[in-house]
Amino acid sequence: MGVNTFTHESTTTISPTRLFKGLVLDFDSLVPKLLSHDVKSIEIVEGDGGAGSIKQMNFVEGGPIKYLKHKIHVIDDKNLVTKYSLIEGDVLGDKLESIAYDVKFEGAGDGGCVCKTTTEYHTKGDHVVSEEEHNVGKGKAIDLFKAIEAYLLANPSVYA
Repeated sequence: MGVNTFTHESTTTISPTRLFKGLVLDFDSLVPKLLSHDVKSIEIVEGDGGAGSIKQMNFVEGGPIKYLKHKIHVIDDKNLVTKYSLIEGDVLGDKLESIAYDVKFEGAGDGGCVCKTTTEYHTKGDHVVSEEEHNVGKGKAIDLFKAIEAYLLANPSVYA
């Protein structure tokens, strides 16, 4: 088993606290509303939703992905950090054991936020994750980020 690591930064004019609330704390209810054309529901299948919990994201029928299961490792609302792993789902295929995410929300000089993500692909055998393979998942994560960002920009009183 190998590990391939990638990093990415996204910036926004939204404050770190508001973005953390939208992308982490209220993710389970917000994403199915904002991305209802793709995401059917998100449910807790084990635990209370905090660290140690397992959540399942169910996608609409007919799409390329049926579901994803994530294990939550850390939700730190004081330091604005979350860590979780994709542990089950179609996207892992036969080449990946899991994908670990470490996301930090940091203040930017303009009152906005820099969202720093480290992604670790835990591979099976000697598979090496290419930049192109990583960019597929990164693209979907950016789409999700932009949907929540647009919602927060359009609704400035939410999480204020």
